[in-house]
Parts: sequence; structure tokens; C-alpha cells
Amino acid sequence: MQIKTFSLIAALFTLTYTLVAQTPLLTKEQAVQLALNNNFGVIIANNNVKIAENNSNILNSGFLPALSATAGANYGRDDSTIEFPGQLLEDGTPRPDVEIEKAENQRYNGGLNLNYTLFDGLGRWYNYKRLNEEYNLSELQARETIENTMLQLFTVYFEMARLSENVSVLSQTFKNTKNRLRRAEYSFDYGQTNKLDVLNAQVDLVNDSINLMNERQTLKNTRRDLNLLINRDLTENFTVDTTITFINELKLQEYLLEAESNNIRLLQAEKNMIINDYTLKASKSVFLPTIGLTGSYGWNLNQSAASAFFPGTNNSTLSLGVGANLTWNLFDGGSGITQVKNAKILLDTQDTLQEQIEQEVKRDIANAKGDFENRLEIFHLQEQNVNTATNNYNRSNEQYKLGQITSVELRQAQLNLLNANTSKNLAKYNAKLAELQLLQLAGQLLNTKL
Repeated sequence: MQIKTFSLIAALFTLTYTLVAQTPLLTKEQAVQLALNNNFGVIIANNNVKIAENNSNILNSGFLPALSATAGANYGRDDSTIEFPGQLLEDGTPRPDVEIEKAENQRYNGGLNLNYTLFDGLGRWYNYKRLNEEYNLSELQARETIENTMLQLFTVYFEMARLSENVSVLSQTFKNTKNRLRRAEYSFDYGQTNKLDVLNAQVDLVNDSINLMNERQTLKNTRRDLNLLINRDLTENFTVDTTITFINELKLQEYLLEAESNNIRLLQAEKNMIINDYTLKASKSVFLPTIGLTGSYGWNLNQSAASAFFPGTNNSTLSLGVGANLTWNLFDGGSGITQVKNAKILLDTQDTLQEQIEQEVKRDIANAKGDFENRLEIFHLQEQNVNTATNNYNRSNEQYKLGQITSVELRQAQLNLLNANTSKNLAKYNAKLAELQLLQLAGQLLNTKL
């Protein structure tokens, strides 16, 4: 009964492995493209860039004139009676009342008004340049969002790759334990060993199957995390590329030499410095006069009804007016001076922040470079450890077949090999992620084939 149970477990894992092997491969390039097109954060960042682009347009600059149109219509109708008390006609009879019914009055008007500021102390000019720099800053912010999304994407992608390799390692461990159980059962049947070896192998097989099941479940969860990042159906099934290549050392050094010119935080700090400088210059426009032009064109029609003494009239008027105005706010109570002083302080603050960011970026690059080199060296050492553990397991397996070591010693060699492989997988992807973080600080994450 126990043999059938373990055979069923083995068949189940073999079937699952076959199904996984038939799933489509999601390459790194495909994952990046899907994230750029579908990721929620990237979509929002791109929309913010579009808003900044609209704000920097000439239509939002204040350089264009303002043209407004007005129109109106009024209608009135009166019924009136005019009495002439005490007045007599020539024949001596009383003068009759005059009744006017449905006396209509109509008034219509329309006009165009034009206002244009010729000069406002250069305030709108510097505001326009500031808006253009804010657009450039929004592009850098979108790039930062994309870089962070790429790091998040590959963190999950490589975690799925690591788990996939761990599943392969655990599957091989499970297979080796199953073979060991089969040998122990044969040896017990022929009286070459005691029942303890069989029981130990059975316990180890169950533990290996549990570890494999847990790792596969974690792999499924991570696959859903990756589907969420690239914004597609969470049930989408796929495998990932476990091939890892590291950037050429000379190329990496070249990138690091140009890091201060490409680092996203430094570029944003420079843009903020320019924006604050334009804000200061625009605030000084309050000390200069404003010169503007005005123009108007109007049409009026007044139709009045006839009265008891005057006939009805139609009065039509066309008017055209052009004017110029100058406004100079000689003193506004000191708010303009305060505004300029605060703008200067903000500019000085931004200069201090830029120096701080420069120092932080230098530190981050040095730390990231050290972490990458350390993790890469650990990965190479783990590769050597896997070779040693593999040789040790193979020799232990041969010695176990010859009865020179116990099943406990063989199990220890097997666990050593398992730990060496999983540690190597972890070290490999840790090193790659450290490299990506270093490339991001160097401003080359989006320019490097991963």
C-alpha cells in the first residue's frame, strides 16, 4: 500500500513537471514591453507628462490676446392710455383720450472686445520657460517611474526564475530519494538491510514532496504577482527565462564614469534648480509696468414704437474703439518684495538640496558597486560549492550502493547538494538585481540589454 502511495506521488509530480514544461515562455523583452504598455504606474506617469505638455503649450503662456464677444436682445410691449383733462378741441368738446395698444420696443446689440498685454515686466516670459522646464521635469519623473517599475518587474521576474530552478532542484532531490527508497525496499526484500533504511527513505520522500509542493505553490503566487505587474489576466500561465548574463566590466566602468550626467535624481535636481531660477525672475516682474492694448467693435439697434407725440424710430449704431493702457504698481504694500525674497530663499534651498543629492548619489553608487561585486563573487563561490557538493553526493551514492555508508550519511550529502544548488540560485539572482540597481544609479537601466 505504501509503495502504491509513493508511486502515485511520483506520477503526480512527473505529470505536473510535464505540464509546466509545455507552458509558453515569457522572455525578459516581452515582460518589459508588456510593463511599458500596461503597467498602471507607467500609464499614470505618461498621463502626467501629457498634462505637463499641455501646460507648456503657447495656449497656456499668456502671450495670446483675449477676445470676447457679447450680444443682447430686449423686447418690450406696452398698452397705454393718455388722458387730457381740461383740454378742449376747437369745437369746444373735451379732447378724447389716446389709447396706444401693443406698442413694441426692441433693442439689439453685439460686440467684440480685444485685450492684449504687450509687456508685463517679463513675468509671462519666465513663466512660459518655467512651464517648459516643468514639462522636461515631468519626463524625468516618468522615466524614474519606469525605472522603478523595471526594477520591480525584474525583482519578481527573477524571483520566479529562482523558484523555477529551485523546483527543478527539488524535483531532482525527490527523484533521488524515490530511487533510494526503491533500493532500500529491494535490499530489505532480499534481506540485505533492515527496515530502518526503508522507513528513513519514506520519511525523507514525504519531506521532499512537501518541500516541492510548497515551492510550486510559491511559484504560482509569484507568477500571479508578475501578471499583476504587466497588467494581464492573473490566471495566465507561462515560464520565464532563467538565463543570466552580466554586463561587461569595462562597459560598466564606462557607465559609472558618466553616472553624474545620467543619474535621474541629479537630472531632476538640475531641472528644479532651473525652475526655481525662473520663478525668481518671474517674481521680479512686479517692479515693472504693464502695457496693454484694447480694442472693441460694437453694433446697436434700437427700435421704438410710436407714441402720442412722436413717431416710431429705428436707431442703428456701429462703433469701433482702440486704446492703450499702462499700469505701474508703484507700491503694493510690500507683498511683491516679500515674494521676491522668498523666491531667492527657495533658490538657495534648492542649491543646497542639489549638493546633498550629489553626495547621496555618490554614496549610493559606491555602495551599489560594492554590493554588486560582493554578490557576484559570492555567486562564483556558490558555483564552486555546487561542483563540490555534486561530486560529494555522487561519491556518497556509490558508497551507499556498496554498503560503505549509511542512509543517514547519504541523506546528509543529498541535503548538502540541495542547499548548495538553492544557495547558488539565490546568489545568482541577487547578483543580477544588484547589477540592475547599479545600472539604475548610473542612469543606464533603460539603455542596457538585460
